[in-house]
Amino acid sequence: MRLGRTARLVLAAVTGIILVVIYVPLGVVLVNSFSTSASLTWPPPGFTLDWWVRAFESAGAREAVLTSVQVAIIATVISLVLGTLISIALQRFDFFGRDAISLLIILPIALPGIITGIALNNFFRTIMGIPLSIWTVVIAHATFCIVTVFNNVIARLRRTGTSLEEASADLGAGLWTTFRLVTFPQLRSALLAGGLLAFALSFDEIIVTTFTAGSGVTTLPIFILNNMFRPNQAPVVSVIAVVLVIVSIVPIYLAQRLSGSEQTRR
Repeated sequence: MRLGRTARLVLAAVTGIILVVIYVPLGVVLVNSFSTSASLTWPPPGFTLDWWVRAFESAGAREAVLTSVQVAIIATVISLVLGTLISIALQRFDFFGRDAISLLIILPIALPGIITGIALNNFFRTIMGIPLSIWTVVIAHATFCIVTVFNNVIARLRRTGTSLEEASADLGAGLWTTFRLVTFPQLRSALLAGGLLAFALSFDEIIVTTFTAGSGVTTLPIFILNNMFRPNQAPVVSVIAVVLVIVSIVPIYLAQRLSGSEQTRR
């Protein structure tokens, strides 16, 4: 498709505006994390590393990071197992209601986070009578992290087809042997990409976490929200926000590289 000069200029201008709106605020947060001002005045009166030192020495921040990492790892593992099994079932077998189940699997990622949070809060506390804890957060995160794994795995299964699996079965291999030696090697990059995306999605989730975390559970996003407006805490929050952005970018970048490398090889 060829675009005229005017259309290209308009498209470039719109793209530039969108990038500015997205990334300039992130740049401001980065600069404020080095500001000498405790109230984040702009422009910064000076620059210092004191806030970074205070952030890394904060016991509350370290505990929040550890909690977020634990929740993200467990939710990712659950998502990898369940997402893979569901993908294989929906792609390799034909049964009544398959399309409906596929829609139900994808739906949590499309629902507003506040709806999911309220629904899960009512389910845990009212229906099941389960007190809110770190495990309710893990379950809540797994409900939407499964979608990222499911989308990656089912897309790979659609591209690979069933010829190699059928050949393995014809040669006498059992179901588990075929999965271990044939299916799994074809899914490794898709699983890794889906797992990285699921980890990033869980690590910085706040809305669903707010409704499903108990009083003693503080993830890093909740820690940031609780300390954002406290005196002399704004620069420390900026430091933590910068770290959170970096931690979120790394798995997304790796997942993108893995997906791109796989498409190039093919």
